[in-house]
Amino acid sequence: MPTQNSWNVDKLLNNGEAPEVLLGKIVPLQDSAHLTVDAGDATVNTCFTIGESTGEDADSGITREKWNKKIEFLLSCVALSVGFGNVWRFPYTALKNGGGAFVIPYLIVLFVVGRPLYYLEMIMGQFSSRGCVKVFDVSPLMRGVGVGQTITMFTIVGYYAALLAIAVRYFVASFEDPLPWTKCQLSWEGCISSNLLPEVHHGNQSEPRVVSAQLYFSKTVIQMAPDLESGLGTPDLRLALCLLVCWICITAMLIKGIKSSGKVSYFLAIFPYVILMILLVRACTLTGAMNGISYFFRPDFNALLNPMVWYEAVSQCFFSLTIGLGAVIVYSSFNSFSNNIYRDAMIISWLDTFTSIISGVIVFGVVGNLAHVTNRNVTELEGLNGPSLTFITYPDAIAKMDFAPNFFAVMFFLMFILLGLGSNMGIVQTILTSIRDRYPQVQTWKAVLGIAIAGFCCGLVYITPAGLHVLGVVEYYGVTFASLTLVILEAVTFCWIYGVNRVCQDIKFMLDIETGLFWRICWGLLTPACIIVVFILQIFKDADEVPTGYKVFGWCLYGFTTLVQIVGWGSNAVRKQSDKLELSARLVKASQPAEDWGPESTSLKKDYDVVMRRYRENFDDGSNVVRRTYRKIFQ
Repeated sequence: MPTQNSWNVDKLLNNGEAPEVLLGKIVPLQDSAHLTVDAGDATVNTCFTIGESTGEDADSGITREKWNKKIEFLLSCVALSVGFGNVWRFPYTALKNGGGAFVIPYLIVLFVVGRPLYYLEMIMGQFSSRGCVKVFDVSPLMRGVGVGQTITMFTIVGYYAALLAIAVRYFVASFEDPLPWTKCQLSWEGCISSNLLPEVHHGNQSEPRVVSAQLYFSKTVIQMAPDLESGLGTPDLRLALCLLVCWICITAMLIKGIKSSGKVSYFLAIFPYVILMILLVRACTLTGAMNGISYFFRPDFNALLNPMVWYEAVSQCFFSLTIGLGAVIVYSSFNSFSNNIYRDAMIISWLDTFTSIISGVIVFGVVGNLAHVTNRNVTELEGLNGPSLTFITYPDAIAKMDFAPNFFAVMFFLMFILLGLGSNMGIVQTILTSIRDRYPQVQTWKAVLGIAIAGFCCGLVYITPAGLHVLGVVEYYGVTFASLTLVILEAVTFCWIYGVNRVCQDIKFMLDIETGLFWRICWGLLTPACIIVVFILQIFKDADEVPTGYKVFGWCLYGFTTLVQIVGWGSNAVRKQSDKLELSARLVKASQPAEDWGPESTSLKKDYDVVMRRYRENFDDGSNVVRRTYRKIFQ
């Protein structure tokens, strides 16, 4: 028989126990605990179990599926966060912003913005067992933030799947001998074969030289148009087939929800690191690699005064950890209530940082070698950016391998495909959860199939000759700008409307740990302030020069993703309040947590409601004391 421990909440409170102390006395009970509370006219006796099995029984009110094992959650988060944002976006962002001049702001921002937000999103998801839309039951007035995040995720998955299709195209080409990007074609002027050794004679130094890997990407794979002026063009048939294969794989992995995706995460999260380590060794041994790597780590302190570098650091932080977009909330919502979310958040955030640095070393090692081969400085190669950097530098490094280049090419692009599948799987899971939280009667396979068809159709745009130019417009207006707006409102909702103190009390109730001063300062001040400053910088940042029609499209996409959703859903929440209340009172009421806000478990929800009610009463008593003192002094 488990040990029974009886606690009388009223007695604890009447003895002057603070609510947070009471929370600490309730949560640590082992095995099972008997809670006796005076809830008004009646005494409520509640028996509940603490630990792994909390709320997992069918009669506890739990309806949400859970991860089969804790490790599946951890690996799924790794597969989600460690992906394109690290291997693709981080290196080219660092290259564009001065190498070491970018790394320092990135690490600082990661410490005061990235990790606190990542931990906060995990807390809110696990505590409430709600997806990125339903979690805004914490403040229904702000529900449009969650809807906007879901739309942003769908925008991202459109071009992430297209990048994945390009990787599949390279994967298939990797079986050709020799590798097709290692040799120059007759029509490519100024070409240098990527498989040439650095000792090659450079000939006329004044001639512009381009490695064959770069020309293969731009002229053969995507047949890139110079700009958007001439229109989009038609999708490449081979890339369209690759895109179809990608969506078939994503659909297969998610057809049974997290039960199937959790098992896949073992391979998606672990295998890429094996290939990364191999490529790291090879990149560091290339001639001229050290020049690029030293540029990556050598800071230019004058560049630290450039606000745009800090803006890019925050933007990269969001992409790298996948925060502010709802995916972390969704994954953690499938956890058991007592899972050690703090440990998981620290492991994943540090691993994500480590992966970004390793990817940066690989890319800058190859960039250093490219500079050596083409007789240029590393700074002259800053024009390599966007997806082209990944599909030029990595293949170029593989082409220079004197041992089994085809094997390494197959392994690398398999790794890139797996990283992409992990990221895309998390994005689709976020969209799927938002749909099923709203319409639980919709079967999982039907929702996944609908998302896949829509995503495939959107992805066709990005595999046209001008597709990567469109990607730049969509990423700027519909993703970067929109996600900054949404993450500000998310932080305001959780940290200011709901309140840092309330979040800390929820952590105490859920995990029985005290929240340190660092987290409180970050949530309450530093993190929101940093994001707001970066948002202001974003407004004044010059966008890429594109035709007016595409700019109008970008602003319309931003407006629909953010403004329309926030105003529309906020108005709906206010409208649902009692007509007897004034507008200001209805706004206040709509910003307060919904009645069912709290743990998913019925028993824990009752205990939580009792503790929160007593806390509010104590808070009101304290406020009354202040008011009485004020009257005695000033009236």
